[in-house]
Amino acid sequence: MQPDIFQLRQRQSALFFVLLSGLTYGAILLTNYDVVQGLTAIPRAFVWATANFIPDDEAWQRLPRILDKLRETVLMAISSATVASALGLAVALLGATTTRPHPWFSPPARAIASVFRNIDVSAWALILLFSFGQSAITGYFALFFVTFGFIVRVMIETIDEIGTESVEALRATGAGYLAIITQSVIPACLPQLISWVLYMIETNIRSATLVGILTGTGIGFSFDLYYKSLNYSSASLVVLVIVVAVLLIEALSNAIRRAVL
Repeated sequence: MQPDIFQLRQRQSALFFVLLSGLTYGAILLTNYDVVQGLTAIPRAFVWATANFIPDDEAWQRLPRILDKLRETVLMAISSATVASALGLAVALLGATTTRPHPWFSPPARAIASVFRNIDVSAWALILLFSFGQSAITGYFALFFVTFGFIVRVMIETIDEIGTESVEALRATGAGYLAIITQSVIPACLPQLISWVLYMIETNIRSATLVGILTGTGIGFSFDLYYKSLNYSSASLVVLVIVVAVLLIEALSNAIRRAVL
């Protein structure tokens, strides 16, 4: 029995490899891609990047302006994540099986979470550009909507996983709906909520860079401006600042998670 399963998996792996190779070869033919030229261009690309993407003295003089744009981006990411998480928790309480006031509340809450979560942040930015134009409000709401949908989804699952024992015990004592929420549900799911909020802050800082390119705000706009003006040294400094900021915020959020969880 075991050799047959092993041979079946081997045949499946071989079939997958053949299909993947065929798709790759077909894509090469359709795009007229020169594989040899592409491979030989990799070393030249590294040499060019090393020569051009190194901050010079002029780029370092722009550091205060870049840091100011970074501060704008970080504050936008934090504010959108925290406000969306607070509203998302309220909607999750209405949609979770454990805490919903009525079964009719669950389908709309889950549908809202699905719509807002599955539309990419860049798509939200493009949609909102028609209403608000290139402004910080466009970037804020794009990050807000994605965070809101994500938090509603994960918090519905978290609330349903905490169990109903404590909820039923409070109901048996005659506790009201708000008392059950504040005394049982929120204390039980608060550590997970904090962890997800920190995760969304990290994600929003990364996404805010792309959103800034589309909306003309924040650190993303600075990168786009320097890159399109062929000022590669300043653009590379923007990239380095973003990388350092993301690593620092991730380290800080991990420390907070260890303290909370």
